[in-house]
Amino acid sequence: MDTIEQLLGRQILENSGKDWLTALAIAALLMVAFFVIKSILRSRIQTVAAQTATPWDDAVVDTMGKTTNFALVVFALALGSLSLGLPDSVRNVMGSVAMITLTIQAGLWASNLLKFWLQHAIKRRREEDPASVATLSVASWVGRIILWSVVLLLVLDNIGFDITALIAGLGIGGVAVALAIQKILGDLFASLSIVLDKPFVVGDFLIVDDYIGSVEAVGLKTTRLRSLSGEQLVMSNSDLLQSRLRNYGRMFERRILFNIGVTYQTPRKLLEKIPSMIEQAVAGQEKVRFDRSHFKNYGDFSLDFETVYYVTDPDYALYMDIQQAINLKVHEAFENEGIEFAYPTQTVFLEGLEHKQVIDGQKAG
Repeated sequence: MDTIEQLLGRQILENSGKDWLTALAIAALLMVAFFVIKSILRSRIQTVAAQTATPWDDAVVDTMGKTTNFALVVFALALGSLSLGLPDSVRNVMGSVAMITLTIQAGLWASNLLKFWLQHAIKRRREEDPASVATLSVASWVGRIILWSVVLLLVLDNIGFDITALIAGLGIGGVAVALAIQKILGDLFASLSIVLDKPFVVGDFLIVDDYIGSVEAVGLKTTRLRSLSGEQLVMSNSDLLQSRLRNYGRMFERRILFNIGVTYQTPRKLLEKIPSMIEQAVAGQEKVRFDRSHFKNYGDFSLDFETVYYVTDPDYALYMDIQQAINLKVHEAFENEGIEFAYPTQTVFLEGLEHKQVIDGQKAG
């Protein structure tokens, strides 16, 4: 039986048993240090995270928890082996194993951060825009597929596979698939654009070309509107984003312009009073900001006054109530002053005809 001195002196892969024990001791110390550092750092960050409102320190704590013990063991062994004089072939294998482990571990960290961000976004949007939750879930699925595809390619590259041809083949296949489903992909990316850029949300009232309705749902391929007449309008997301949208859901106040015409027989002194009469009628309403009222122009059959005011609430029913009250007040003021509203009229002057009849009568006499 070999003695301890003989075992320590035996050469294994150009290193003595003593060198191997030294490397294992270094690896063991590093392993213990890694576990202790991981535990202390996670505990400290978790304590800080409990005292803050931001969710990202919680994400760091959760991501640190995804650091696998296997990865720490591999890293410790790889660092411990640096004290050994190993052949290049063995050194390359150990380097590849360490790099593959690091790549997979980085994929786990990135996947966890992506999952945490999307869960936070879904939680926030579930109350603001419930229809976007499905789109974000699909985005999460697509994002993780892309992430792990990149990790797989890096692992294959470290193993020694020539991934150039594989990437080229995937590229050609991807182009073929993309061409086959380009319309679906266009609607999918348009859905993501709607969720992230938020040109409108569920509940907004839109005018899209000749269509009018409120947004009921934003799906992966289509957006659904409920029109004023009751039917549902279904529009593809890509076509919707290419259209000119008028979003009344983002209206903070409503600018109102209206005209009133009075007859040409109205005296000038009364014409001078009309702007102040209209101003009093407008300013007397709640949630209204008066802007101006002017004698605008001489119309075909009326003297026209133009008035502008703002309703500080976008509610259309409220605007109609205010405009009705203003119309009644103006009508009352005009009635008290004897001012007549104009309506389409036409005056025919017959002086020329009467003069011709007189001349014809003289000739006949």
